[in-house]
Amino acid sequence: MNSVIHCQGLSKHFANKEALHQVSFEINAGETTGLVGPNGAGKTTLLRILCGYLRSATGSVTVLGEKPGSRALMGKLSALPQDSQFDPVFSIGKQLSHYAQLQGFSRRQSANEAMRVLELMQLQDSVNTKPDALSHGMRKRAAIAQALIGNPQLVLLDEPTAGLDPVNARNIRQQISAISDQTTFLISSHNLQELEHLCQTILLLEKGHLIQQAADRNNNSEKYITLRMAHVNEAELISIIQDMPGINSITQHQKNEFVIRYDHSRIPSLDQKLLKLLAERNWQYRHLINGQTLEEQLFST
Repeated sequence: MNSVIHCQGLSKHFANKEALHQVSFEINAGETTGLVGPNGAGKTTLLRILCGYLRSATGSVTVLGEKPGSRALMGKLSALPQDSQFDPVFSIGKQLSHYAQLQGFSRRQSANEAMRVLELMQLQDSVNTKPDALSHGMRKRAAIAQALIGNPQLVLLDEPTAGLDPVNARNIRQQISAISDQTTFLISSHNLQELEHLCQTILLLEKGHLIQQAADRNNNSEKYITLRMAHVNEAELISIIQDMPGINSITQHQKNEFVIRYDHSRIPSLDQKLLKLLAERNWQYRHLINGQTLEEQLFST
């Protein structure tokens, strides 16, 4: 795979505060990657360095093989800040067309490109609408449309669904997923369920340190199943599953939710066996996931 982002020993200080400390990671083309961490963890600083808005103090970073801020990245790298705004005077279509012209599109090409990205975000009927006449969710989608002008190879999104209702957030996730085979995304978000749906790799920052990287779960013979029950005798369920051959452990981190660690080589169809067990005992379950939830991967001890 081709590397689109390569960071090695990246550090950044502001006065006496260390915003990033020796951060190293690599993102390959075609990987949708999530960036998570508490407020003040260094996520926005990292995104600004990748965009070329800030310089790192130490370490090295390349984006699509170039230094951040290089003119060679024009049209290849795009970013959507969380607080991006549109000019209230001009229509969405005119503004997106203007941004396309800044990337080198002709006047006619820019109008076509503006319509293309609006169609991707299902906003073609709003091409002549001014920003203030759009809902919050529609403005968010228009901002993502702006970030997609010119078919960039890499798009950095900072909280793309923050503050949105579930329907609009789902629409944005669907559109990102639909084009993720052509565009590499790095998405900063506090919404773990959202990232679980979209991302193959997760970077966890805390106080400027990259403390964990979760990717492609269950690549070896030891695998996981997460089982959430409606109502069940917890002790009985744990006892029965623990006695099944090939089960390494079953742990419970919250009420009626169990994480089962097992040897896939010994019991390759554990999910089917569990469903049969639940049916035989008339136990109702809410969901069964092959693998761990993202929350379990990142924060379980």
